[in-house]
Amino acid sequence: QLQGPEEAKAFVSAFLKRSMPRMKDEAIQDMLTRKAVVLEHYSKKKKKGKKKKRKGFTAKERRELRLFEIEPEQRRYALFLPLHELWKQYIRDLCYGLKPDAQPQMIQGKLLKADLHGAIVTVTKSKCPSYVGITGIILQEMKHIFKIITKEDKLKVVPKLNNVFSLEIDGFISYIYGSKFQFRASERSAKKFKLKGTIDL
Repeated sequence: QLQGPEEAKAFVSAFLKRSMPRMKDEAIQDMLTRKAVVLEHYSKKKKKGKKKKRKGFTAKERRELRLFEIEPEQRRYALFLPLHELWKQYIRDLCYGLKPDAQPQMIQGKLLKADLHGAIVTVTKSKCPSYVGITGIILQEMKHIFKIITKEDKLKVVPKLNNVFSLEIDGFISYIYGSKFQFRASERSAKKFKLKGTIDL
């Protein structure tokens, strides 16, 4: 049922008195006659849900858990020789058998993008003379370092920066310029390398 102007005015006046009991009748009448009444509505803010924690460990957590630590009793060269044999077979398959007529540039390009865990490498040049001559199996490759186990069962941490490494497989010798090789193993597959490198010694 529709209300007339008087009923509507009475309803609004009663509503304002209930809503603003401290306001005098004269002020209410002034609002009705001179100003528009705006009834504001405040919506409840939605609570932001907690962000789901990403899967996996942070670098700090990995260090605290010592996930990449090689225990002293496992630091034996002979223990990782089977890994080296697996690596050689992996490279042969990757390079289509390493045939004598294979192009050296093709093999070099494959090796630069290959996984080097299990490869035997030698430091041939270095700004730090104490690194030159270190030979062993790569146990871990990180962005800036190689962890190498030597025949003397010593674990060496060798930085890539300012070092040149050589690796040999089936008579083919490849050189890796560490300063141009500072990537994680997982990042190298999509990286383009220059086949010639330089090092300031």
